[in-house]
This record gives sequence, structure tokens and C-alpha cells, in this order.
Amino acid sequence: MARKRKALPLLEKVLITDVAAEGKAIAKVNDMVVFVPYVVPGDVVDLQVKRKKHSYAEAEAVHFHEYSPQRAIPFCEHYGVCGGCKWQILPYEEQIKYKQKQVTDNLKRIGKIELPEISPILGSKKTQCYRNKLEFTFSNKRWLTQQEVAEDVKYDQMNAVGFHIPNAFDKVLAIEKCWLQDEISNRIRNAARDYAYEHNYSFQNLRTHEGMLRNIIVRTSTTGELMVIVVCHIERDEEMELFKALLQHLADKFPEITSLLYIINNKVNDTITDLDVHVFRGNDHIFEEMEGLRFKVGPKSFYQTNSEQAYELYKVARNFASLTGNELVYDLYTGTGTIANFVSRQARQVIGIEYVPEAIEDAKVNSQINGITNTLFFAGDMKDMLTQDFINQYGRPDVIITDPPRAGMHQDVIDVILFAEPKRIVYVSCNPATQARDLQLLDVKYRVTAVQPVDMFPHTHHVENVVLLEIKD
Repeated sequence: MARKRKALPLLEKVLITDVAAEGKAIAKVNDMVVFVPYVVPGDVVDLQVKRKKHSYAEAEAVHFHEYSPQRAIPFCEHYGVCGGCKWQILPYEEQIKYKQKQVTDNLKRIGKIELPEISPILGSKKTQCYRNKLEFTFSNKRWLTQQEVAEDVKYDQMNAVGFHIPNAFDKVLAIEKCWLQDEISNRIRNAARDYAYEHNYSFQNLRTHEGMLRNIIVRTSTTGELMVIVVCHIERDEEMELFKALLQHLADKFPEITSLLYIINNKVNDTITDLDVHVFRGNDHIFEEMEGLRFKVGPKSFYQTNSEQAYELYKVARNFASLTGNELVYDLYTGTGTIANFVSRQARQVIGIEYVPEAIEDAKVNSQINGITNTLFFAGDMKDMLTQDFINQYGRPDVIITDPPRAGMHQDVIDVILFAEPKRIVYVSCNPATQARDLQLLDVKYRVTAVQPVDMFPHTHHVENVVLLEIKD
């Protein structure tokens, strides 16, 4: 006989007191920490516990007794369902205040090292339409909101184009307007959707992977160029003709598109790195610009998704590096070489290392485009590439700039950095928690002398942080 599950409690009139990770907020009930989404400090709410552990619980707000004076009105009609932009209910000045606190708490609690005064966070000038890339999914299973289910809403069309619902991989929320990218992105996505509706195109079944239309990716740039990539599942010639009719419709309707591309993906996963890209109209790339430098961005290229704020981030990194023109700089996790090329004018030589071979090829092209001759780029796993033998062959760096993924740096990489003993390390991180862990490991030879948080993603909990480390006397 199955055990009867214990009913989880309803907590009444609970005051929300702080902001936590992943866009959630915090309440404390009888010394138990409760994590709650879609509320802000100052709200007084009834909480239905959804999951309970020994020291904490997760709950959702089921009734509001008082709204916080801090609370803002969400500007997006999809707020609370889409799963993105969870901090829309916080005024932007409050968002960056909590991001500053997140950086400070992580460095002090996890790093446990001596810190200088942390500089005030650099907020983003744009808080809407700041992304240069968005990817939308076609699905034959439209997600119905709780309100739509309660009202028994019937749609003639159950196909949808939009974003995956959190924890429901086979359902997609139909997006009418997303505020993260320029309005042209909404117009292109909706035009593709409407044409597909009108001509009865099949949308992907995310469980069986059947259906013609899979994804649409829109990339914009500060140069005014516009790339659209449509990903499809094609098995017969007649399907290809239908698909090209959709592409022609987009080409005719949007002359602004400078790069209209398509990818045939008949696999069971959505990765496109191993697939050929076909040009339907225009170029196979767009350009970004920064201080007169041009960066070629292809359909598979990584480029910081907030272009204007990326410039602020890179300026901080370059300033921390304090280059005079005589230094050998190692740029670890260089990606497409944006930072490496950005600082090259102030260095004797820059060596970039990156795991993805295609990214390294882009980095080399970006150096060539800009007439930069003092860069070298190498592809390979960082812990395998950056070794003592590599240091002995290519030279001991005066400065290391490192921008690792969210997981931080491998212990082997840290060990080689400690062996190399550069005068300065500039550590750029998208995860202050793993950054703090790495700073503690570097503390044996380095002291932190400057910390500068940078907000790249308004209305989310994500924050970038730049730390300068200098070798101890």
C-alpha cells in the first residue's frame, strides 16, 4: 500500500525580507528559510509550501495581503509564465543594488579573503531591447496558462512560436512581444509564424522531433546589420520547396535582413554547431564595432549578448590590466578573441586560448580584419593547453585576463597560473560564486586590489564581475 504524502503547509501573512539567487526572494519562518519566486522584499503574502527540506523550503505566493512599496509593475504581458526577466517587479535601481549585494556576499562568504572596497556596479543604459540575439522555438504544443485552462480557452491553432516553459521541455509559450530585443525581432518572428499558419506548415513535435519548422534565431548589431537563421527538418524535395517559399516571404517582407540563412537539422537535438549553414540571401555574417574595431559575427559565433554593455565590461578589464605596450598578455577562454583584439593595441603580444576551434578561427579572422598582427590563438581544452611546457615555449605572461564559463577555472589551470606568476590577473566572471572560490585558491600568491561589478542583463539575477589581482610582494 502506497504511503500517503504529508500535506505541505500554508504559511499565512509572511513578510518577504530579501532577494536570493535565481531571481527568487527570501522569507524566514521559525528560523526556516523559504525561497519564493515573483515576490519582492516588503510584500506580505500567504505562501503555499511546494517542497520542504530540513533547513529550507520552496513556496509560491497564493495571496497578497500587502504589496511592497518597492514593487514595480511588470511591462511584459508574458511575465510570470515565460520564466525570463523575473525581476521586472523590482525597479531597476533596486535590481542593481541587490546585484551589488550578491557580488559582495559571494566574495566575502565563499572567498573569505581580504578585499578592497567594492566599486559601485555599472548599470546598463538600456534596460529593454538590450539583447543582440534571441532564439525562438516552433512547437505543435502550445502552452496554456492557468487562466486559459480555467476559462477553457479554445484555440483554432495549437502551434506556437516562442520560448520553452521552465521544466516543460515539450511545451512552448506563444510569444507575441518580447521586450529583450529590437522590435524588428518581434515583427520577423510573427511574420514567419503567420505565414506558416496561413500555409499549414508543420511545427516541430518536441517529443518525436517530427515537423518542418524547428527554430528561428535573430541577431542584430550596433552597425545596423540583421541576421536571421531559420532551422528546419527536411526529408523530401517538396518540403524544401515549401520551406524556401517561407524564406522568400521573409526576404521580400524585410529588406532590412542583411543575412538570411537556414540550417537543415534532422537530428533529435537542437545543437547546430555540427551542421552546415546555407545562405539564402545576403552575407553569411554580420559585424559588430567597438572603438573602430570590427568583429565578424557568424551564425555560430559567440558574442556578448548586450553589445553596448560589453564595451563597458571590456573597458574595465583593459583598465585593470594597466598595459603599457610592453606586456605579454594571455587571454584565457578567449572565445572569438574579442578581449584579445580589444587590448592588443596596448600590449606587445596577446595569446588567446579557447576550447571551441570555430571560435578560434573567428578570432584569427577578427585580427586580420583589423590589421592586428600581435595576436596568437590556440584551440583546445584549457587544462590541457595551458601547461608549464606551454609557458616555457611561448613565454611567461606579464598579465593574464581570464573569462571562464560559469563553472569557473579547473584546478589544473589555477596551478599553472600560480606557476606562471604574472604581475596581474584580470578575472572576468559571470558567476561571482565560482569566482570567489577561485580567488581563494589564488590567494596564496595574489591579493585582490579592485572589484567592479557590471550589469549585463537587466531584469534578471545575473551579474558580471571583474576582479584585479596583483602578485604579493
